[in-house]
Amino acid sequence: MSGTALKSISQLRDAGLLGEQAGDVEAVARRYAVAVTPAMAALIDPADPRDPIALQFVPDVAELDHKPEERADPIGDAAHSPVEGIVHRYPDRVLLKAVHVCPVYCRFCFRREMVGPDGLGTLAADALDAAIAYIADHKEIWEVILTGGDPLVLSPRRLADIMARLSVIDHVKIVRLHSRVPAVDPARIDAALIAALRASRKTVYVALHANHPRELTQQARDACALLVDAGIVMISQTVLLKGVNDTVETLSALMRAFVETRIKPYYLHHPDLAPGTAHFRLSVEEGQALVAGLRGVISGLCQPTYVLDIPGGHGKSVIAAPSIERTDQGHRIEDFRGAVHDYPPR
Repeated sequence: MSGTALKSISQLRDAGLLGEQAGDVEAVARRYAVAVTPAMAALIDPADPRDPIALQFVPDVAELDHKPEERADPIGDAAHSPVEGIVHRYPDRVLLKAVHVCPVYCRFCFRREMVGPDGLGTLAADALDAAIAYIADHKEIWEVILTGGDPLVLSPRRLADIMARLSVIDHVKIVRLHSRVPAVDPARIDAALIAALRASRKTVYVALHANHPRELTQQARDACALLVDAGIVMISQTVLLKGVNDTVETLSALMRAFVETRIKPYYLHHPDLAPGTAHFRLSVEEGQALVAGLRGVISGLCQPTYVLDIPGGHGKSVIAAPSIERTDQGHRIEDFRGAVHDYPPR
């Protein structure tokens, strides 16, 4: 579905998407960027005050409630940014943040202080040169991850330029892009964009961010098919969100939808400590119970890895509850039905 994104409270109100919200929603829009694409607006049920699509994209006054533990940079990008646009947290890979603009603005975004019209914008030409030079100078970098912002909002010309510049760096073997575009603006996935992605001559992955099975519309699946058929590998990332996908049934349907679309489930993120997002966060124990509930219910192809980004820039940790424990006699293992079994020490 084509058209112009809704980017103001008045536009959301005119579209009937604000419901009966009380409080100063305008203050939320002044604080954090707003955009809802036509494809996502069309999925929202205005009669449902807890619509899971609306919860993700329509501003809520709860976002003005900032908790003491929340941070402007919750996963510590700045602590690992040697040059503008680069985050080098892990030895063999870097983030390349070429743009800080998105087609939609998620109400739980961990980079919400950096993205949007008033955020960090697009890397200037000299900053991009320095970022590419950093990648070229560090031979340990095997993978470059384009993120931001959403790299697929870049024009095919600009995207092709970045990919071509990465193509001549021999030690870079993988280019990964994190994007919501195939789901939230599927018409953007066309021959020109695919040609731009292939300009690197590297192995290219696209990680699709989607949080609810309704986001995988037929148009979204068709857009993903164009990418996969062009030789681009797709994986998924999902944020575990209260009220959006915090049931085994919803998560199961979402992961199956990914696999049906030829997208391998990758990460299920515990929500980060971004300002004004406490109303989305479950406890770690609640998340562990949900992930345990997926075992045996859905195929192994559909199982994501449940992770938490440690605040302060210390990286990701897998936080799914273990199903095995050591005993004096060996091990005790819990199966997907909850029954416990003994296993020898070797």
